Amino acid sequence: MLAAVCHGAKDLRIEPVQDRPLRPDEVRVAVAYGGICGSDLHYYHRGAVGDFALREPMTLGHEISGTIVEMGEPAAELKVGMKAALDPSRPCLICRQCRSGRSNLCEDMLFLGSAGRFPHSQGGFSQHLILRRDQVVPVPPETDLLRLSVAEPLSVGLHAVARAGSLMGKRVVVSGSGPIGLLTARSAALAGASAVVCTDIEDAPLTVATQAMGASAVINVAQDPDGLERLAAEQGEFDVAFEASGSQAALAALFRVIRRGGRIVQVGMMPPGLAPVPINLLQAREIELVGAFRAHDEFRQAVDLIVAGTVDVSPILSGTYPLEQTAEALERAGDRSRVVKLHIAVTEDAA
Repeated sequence: MLAAVCHGAKDLRIEPVQDRPLRPDEVRVAVAYGGICGSDLHYYHRGAVGDFALREPMTLGHEISGTIVEMGEPAAELKVGMKAALDPSRPCLICRQCRSGRSNLCEDMLFLGSAGRFPHSQGGFSQHLILRRDQVVPVPPETDLLRLSVAEPLSVGLHAVARAGSLMGKRVVVSGSGPIGLLTARSAALAGASAVVCTDIEDAPLTVATQAMGASAVINVAQDPDGLERLAAEQGEFDVAFEASGSQAALAALFRVIRRGGRIVQVGMMPPGLAPVPINLLQAREIELVGAFRAHDEFRQAVDLIVAGTVDVSPILSGTYPLEQTAEALERAGDRSRVVKLHIAVTEDAA
């Protein structure tokens, strides 16, 4: 089978990878679609994401959907030919974090397409993929597999909202309107926020935020650097902020618009090194700064929301490329003036 394997910065090869027999609790799937995530872009462009650097060739991709092609042993809920959402998280299920209901913090996590451990956890831009049975979530046969592949990034937004606490009637700002920021904004609106303001340095994603993701206002902070502070002064400070851009400057700016006792949720991955946090403001105003990392039960929730049509992810879909053009897709995905989310059609049936 073929896979999109990253050997280092700007070194992406479509090459055969080895398959193996299934264990009893495993399922083999044919991957239909894989969404290009910011982490895939970082691995491709600079060979690292945050503190996770490539030390061996690694198949990219973790936002995936597909079809079951083989079972290790029969299971009542799964059958060959079923369409399925594919959860990239494979927690150990036995560590303290897993047993306390925080499997996203698993001490022995296998997460698709991650260099966070060595040997690396190979990713989902592969024609066939072996997953543990609990990673495979069956869906109705009429489900659109392209939209379904957005379940993982939607789950990240849902988890970020869960980390924020109740948003009912709250004023919310989302800094960074990439796919995760947009889906976080949609999740915040779904959770009852009274106002959701989105910021970015490009107009294209802000248009999507207004038209389809529940944003009540948007600000291009490149064109209007003082716009967010001015809005906070005119309409009131924000109760909750989500930092989804991974920008150190953006994080620092949020402390100037959050109310006393408010909460900032860090969603975007920062580059290595210390991020500037105004400690005096954090202390004197008792602002809470919390992290949000991947997702837990929210993956199943995201699948249900997409299948039911409660969350329409189609506005962020910007096009698909066949597997053999993955490098070209990774190059184009960085053009945020025209692209929100690109996908790889991994198998011929999906193209």
